[in-house]
Amino acid sequence: MQTHPKKPQAKNTPAARHKARRFALQGLYEWQLSGNQPFEIEARYRVENAMHKVDLAYFHELLHQCVARVSELDAAFEPLLDRKASQIDPVERAILRMGTYELLHHIEIPYVIVIDEAIELAKDFGATDSYKYVNRILDELAKTVRKAEKQA
Repeated sequence: MQTHPKKPQAKNTPAARHKARRFALQGLYEWQLSGNQPFEIEARYRVENAMHKVDLAYFHELLHQCVARVSELDAAFEPLLDRKASQIDPVERAILRMGTYELLHHIEIPYVIVIDEAIELAKDFGATDSYKYVNRILDELAKTVRKAEKQA
């Protein structure tokens, strides 16, 4: 009798984390526009998408924590904006919230990687030059919340 090995779950590899960020961004965007609950969004994404190469734990964390901490995240980056967070394009706002969450709560991820990932998401999902805006805001934020790392 042959046994089939279980498919390995995606680990926290850079590629699996990148995919988690992409899905989390889409989920945050949906939440901002529809008000659907994060658990509903996550459940549907898990059913409707090929998630076997996604860091599911990270996807879950980003989606749920960015929603739960939205006031904290907006307060962290809003002073760096040229307008209120509510006036920013929803894609950019979702990227800024996720990047801010990672800068504040995942200090094990180098700030350069957080910013690079945010730039890539802005290039893929945002308006033509939105990546420049996202880069500027997150880089300014990193100067304060990752001061020691930036100076090293």
